[in-house]
Amino acid sequence: MKIAIGNDHAGTDYKNKIVSQLRLEGHQVTNFGTDTNDSVDYPDFIHPVAKAVDNNEVDFGIIICGSGNGASMTANKYQNVRSALCWTNEITILARQHNNANIISIPARFTSEHQAIAMVNSFLNTEFEGGRHQLRVKKIPCA
Repeated sequence: MKIAIGNDHAGTDYKNKIVSQLRLEGHQVTNFGTDTNDSVDYPDFIHPVAKAVDNNEVDFGIIICGSGNGASMTANKYQNVRSALCWTNEITILARQHNNANIISIPARFTSEHQAIAMVNSFLNTEFEGGRHQLRVKKIPCA
């Protein structure tokens, strides 16, 4: 699976652990995030992930910032992106099953690294249910 990942300074450690795990599992990961803990502007690192998902260059995206909100808001500006802010495994599963989310946004300051890795695993391994949910998902884009 091809996965794009991006983060700001709050998510560097999480990103490194997630990338290591994904590569161990055989996934191809493109890192668009910062590799330091120096303060940066999250949109600079989230836009490339969202563009890669929007253009179908990758299967999924993972974005990480302090609250997850700014990252998700940025990603959701793209027509074909459905970024879900997830802080529990149950929300992650529902975001995939019901909303066909293609980017997971992780709030580094409100989840543990262990939770984040578990959520990424659930995100990548949960199928979209389609059916009545597909009708709703089709109504999400503005254009």
